[in-house]
Amino acid sequence: MTMAEDSDFLANLSNFLYPRSSYYGQFKPEYLVFNANLQEFTQRVSNICNLQTSGQLSPEDAYTQIKLLWKQLKRSKKELEIS
Repeated sequence: MTMAEDSDFLANLSNFLYPRSSYYGQFKPEYLVFNANLQEFTQRVSNICNLQTSGQLSPEDAYTQIKLLWKQLKRSKKELEIS
């Protein structure tokens, strides 16, 4: 594989593992940033759920990690001053 092929493969793999949807809501920079944070939150929660479902993560650890992610998302919303 050439470097360009490696780069394309990694980009495609990243898009597959971490899909992003376009934002169609009211445009404000803070809304766009929050939407990106929200999409990351949902992707990470999904991964935690999958790990817990497959027995690779205990329910307690999954809950703790999701709670931490939720607090980070709430902090992001507050810092962006979104009501």
